[in-house]
Amino acid sequence: MATGKKKTTKPQAARRDPRERFVSLANSRVTAAIHQIRLVGNLANKKNYQYDADEAAKIVRALQRELDELKSKFKGEEKNASTIFSL
Repeated sequence: MATGKKKTTKPQAARRDPRERFVSLANSRVTAAIHQIRLVGNLANKKNYQYDADEAAKIVRALQRELDELKSKFKGEEKNASTIFSL
């Protein structure tokens, strides 16, 4: 039975420096966000979906609100408002 200290290792992401983590996560998260926004944009196809102008405006406002919140966070003005979207 060994009585030595256990060697603790940090997860791979924690060992990288903050800049590397930022770049890696930004690349994957922004790419995923753009993909999801494009999928929402597909809902504008009137041949496949039925919606009114108010519903379209509500979607655009919700997305714009989140983009405005994102801009604020990068300026250091974090607000952390939780939003759940529903038509």
